Amino acid sequence: MTRQRPTVITEGALWMVASCACFSTMSALIHYLATSVSPIEIVFFRNLFGLIIIFPFVARRGLLRPAKRTLPLYFARAAVGLIAMTAWFSAIGMMPLAEAIALNFTVPLFAIFVAIFLLGEKVGRHRWSATILGFAGTLVILRPGTIEFSLGAGLALGSALGFALAMGLVKILSRTERPTTVVFYQGVIMTPVALIPALFVWQTPSWTELGWLALLGTIATFAHIALVRAFAAADSSAITPLDFTRLPFAAAFGYFLFDERIDLWTWIGAAIIIASTVYIARREAILGRRVTVPARGEEPLNPPG
Repeated sequence: MTRQRPTVITEGALWMVASCACFSTMSALIHYLATSVSPIEIVFFRNLFGLIIIFPFVARRGLLRPAKRTLPLYFARAAVGLIAMTAWFSAIGMMPLAEAIALNFTVPLFAIFVAIFLLGEKVGRHRWSATILGFAGTLVILRPGTIEFSLGAGLALGSALGFALAMGLVKILSRTERPTTVVFYQGVIMTPVALIPALFVWQTPSWTELGWLALLGTIATFAHIALVRAFAAADSSAITPLDFTRLPFAAAFGYFLFDERIDLWTWIGAAIIIASTVYIARREAILGRRVTVPARGEEPLNPPG
């Protein structure tokens, strides 16, 4: 009996879940390493090892120089991405893993504002309603007035805004540049720039920590590859909702590895954010417009981390 090839939706879904598993694993590694390595230093090594891993893939396809007129956008994208990544890695080290992931789901909500002010897109009442609902879910998680607003939560939300802005810049670049060119030169610029602040907090990692950092960069790279394959295999509106499998993965890592428990309000708030972003993705698909998706960070090429 011959084995049938999965449908394109099933194939895309499998790649998406694999990507989410990798991103959650990467976040768990950051959560662990942040106890002994500065998040700023982790950002540098994540970019360094990620660049090393991706170089053979890019070299095989042939390297293209970015157009001179796009260089300011490349540097702006790198600067915003570096700030967002540093804030995100810091947040992961300061708060429960699943709670940080839940707040990161606000990236597509912030992307609405980026679409308006940076890309000049028009946003209708349906998207506005869904966005307001999504931010209401954020308030459910944060519960202002009931619990103290933490620095970690502020960094998580700030990183979400940064990732949304970075996605908008990538969207502009992708009008004239190849995706592989954008991803590769993002690493080329971000790696040396990330080294500068890392030098101020530098503590040479042990061989064990260096091994974990190398694994972090490798997993992050393969998470991006899986994400790109997911969006190449199936329609974004079909697989975008699966990005939220990062939450149960993160909750499992938090529970079994760090003895972290997620309260009911975080799950409720996350469910509200998920519902709003899924609605936005579905509506964009119906209207025939390109969907701006989360995650990461990273456009499919730019999820967090």
